[in-house]
Amino acid sequence: MALACSAAAAPVTRPDGGTAGQSRPADHRPATRPDGGTAGLPAGIDWQAFVLRATGSGPPDVNALNPAQARLGAEKAARADALKGLLAEVRAVRITATRSVGDAMADEDLRGKVEAVLRGFKIAAKRYYSDMGIETDVEVSLAPLADLFVDAPPAAEPAKPVRPKFTGLVIDARKLKVVPALEPRLLDESGHVIHGVGVLSAESRKTAGVASYFYRMDEALKDPRVADKPLLLKGKKSDGSDIVLGAEQRKRIAENASLLASGRVIILVGQ
Repeated sequence: MALACSAAAAPVTRPDGGTAGQSRPADHRPATRPDGGTAGLPAGIDWQAFVLRATGSGPPDVNALNPAQARLGAEKAARADALKGLLAEVRAVRITATRSVGDAMADEDLRGKVEAVLRGFKIAAKRYYSDMGIETDVEVSLAPLADLFVDAPPAAEPAKPVRPKFTGLVIDARKLKVVPALEPRLLDESGHVIHGVGVLSAESRKTAGVASYFYRMDEALKDPRVADKPLLLKGKKSDGSDIVLGAEQRKRIAENASLLASGRVIILVGQ
C-alpha cells in the first residue's frame, strides 16, 4: 500500500481552475508507462515513493488541419494542465509539521524556484482517446523540493568513509503521532540532531531526501532505499515530524553514520 494523499475518483475542480483526476469515456486504449508499467496511481503526495503526482487532461485541437496536429495540441494542453495540478498539489506538502510548501511560496523568489522544479516533471503514463484527446500522468521527486528550503550547507564528505554494517535504517514510529514532512529530524533525548537535512550530502539532498515514509514493515524492508540489511530501531517519542531516539539507539546509529548522509532512511508511521 502506497502512503499517499490522493484525490477523490470523481472530477475535482482545482483552485487554479484546472481539474485533477477527471474520468474520461471508456473508449481509450490501455495506458502504458514509459517503463512498461501501467497507469492508475493516485494524484497527490506519495511519501513512500517520495514523489508528487498529478494528471493533466488535453482536449483535441478543433482547429487542427489533421489528426496528428490535433493530437499534438492535446499533448501540449495535457502537459500544461498537469503542471497546474502539480502547482495545486505541492501547496499541501509539509516542509515540517508547522510549515507547508504553500506557506513558503508566499515568497516570490521561492515560488519561482518551486515552479522550476515542478516543470522538470516526468511523464509516468498516457491515455489516448478516440476523439484525439489525451490524459497524462506526471510525477516529480520531492527531494529537489526539499533542497529549496534548506539554509544549512550540505554535510562534508568524510575523508575515509567507513563501511557500515547495515545497508539502511528503518525507524518504527507506528505507535507515535508523526507528521510526514520533507525535513523530519531524528533527535536524541537532549534535543541534539542525529539526522536531518543538514546531515545529507549535496547529492543526496537533490536525489534522496531525508527519509521516505511507509505504513507496512514488510514493504519497507524490501525497498531499495534501505536495501538488503537495514538496521531496525524504534522511536521513543515524537514531536510533529521529529522523532526522539534513546541513548542506545543513538549509539547504534553512530556506528553506521554513513547511512544518514546518503538518505538511506525509512520512517514507519501508523495509518
